[in-house]
Amino acid sequence: MTLLLSNEEIEDLLTMPESLAALELAYKDVAEGKAIPGTRADSVGQTKGETDTDEALYQLKMMGSIAESLEVGAIRINSDILTWPTKSGTKRRTKAPLAPNNRWTGLVLLFSMNTGEPLAIFPDGIIQLTRVAATTALGIKYMARENAKTVGLIGAGEQARSHVIATAAVRDVESFKVYGPTKANRDAFCQELQGKTGIQMTPVDSAHEAVEGTDIAICATNALDPVLFQDWVEPGMHITSIQDKGASEIEPEAILKADVVAVHERGNMSHGYITKTKGVNMPDQGEDLTMMPELEAVMKSPTLAEIIAGLAPSRTSDDQVTCFLNYRGLGVQFAALGHAVYNNAKKQGVGNELPTDWFTENVCP
Repeated sequence: MTLLLSNEEIEDLLTMPESLAALELAYKDVAEGKAIPGTRADSVGQTKGETDTDEALYQLKMMGSIAESLEVGAIRINSDILTWPTKSGTKRRTKAPLAPNNRWTGLVLLFSMNTGEPLAIFPDGIIQLTRVAATTALGIKYMARENAKTVGLIGAGEQARSHVIATAAVRDVESFKVYGPTKANRDAFCQELQGKTGIQMTPVDSAHEAVEGTDIAICATNALDPVLFQDWVEPGMHITSIQDKGASEIEPEAILKADVVAVHERGNMSHGYITKTKGVNMPDQGEDLTMMPELEAVMKSPTLAEIIAGLAPSRTSDDQVTCFLNYRGLGVQFAALGHAVYNNAKKQGVGNELPTDWFTENVCP
């Protein structure tokens, strides 16, 4: 039987410590050649979907991977309507919920490497939020100072929320300072997360104020322009970013201030994964970091997998600045977290079972 799961079920099935452990093992397997990173492939074309902006495109996004130690393969598929509205004076990428009932479309398919059959099908939403934050947290675990206790967070959305939970799972955090462009949102964000974690959450009026004097600076926004700058980087700080759309959330000069840099996956750093139909222009796909001569050496930095596996050096002193560029998802993340979700669901009897024959065939493809 093939298991069908919902986001609500996954949220109850997958804890942050389990997610960190699953991804940590997966990255070690990648470094040792036992798993495939699984980079992205995006196809982008025109859309007739009705949105609030003239700038709208259709994107079909795919990434897949196999993990031998888990005996699974996974593919993540997103069918998105992309828009680029200006909010609070900043242009941002958003996905319009144009599927029936104002919903989005993102699926993960988990397969057995022993039989080829589909083990589970589920939406990618909760796993998406979890895998990004958990990956950032693994960068913090292996690169930030052991005694790091204060965090500056730029962003107050869903990704930022997951980053609070993930960061607190790898460091004994005493306080967060949080900046988001909308005061009401950042105030509500801090009130909610302080109640949930017991950690002091302080809303502030600027991105600079958020990161000033902190041990860890996290950028978790959907902005198209830099939000963390060279002059803000302080000795001993760990800086990290989840976004590279047109320009990095961290300006290139700030990246260059780091003594140690790690990238998510070197083969995933350019915009070469995007294929567009004729005449399509994406507002956030201009010059990427791999095109900047000053960052040529940075693009050859160790990967997170290599640092986790001990194949590349990390921080060697408390005075060093470290930087992890957590750019773009990898298929192995969905294989690792999908495997954890599936196992927990089977143990707890959660989900709906569907006949596997519905998804297999009696004709050799």
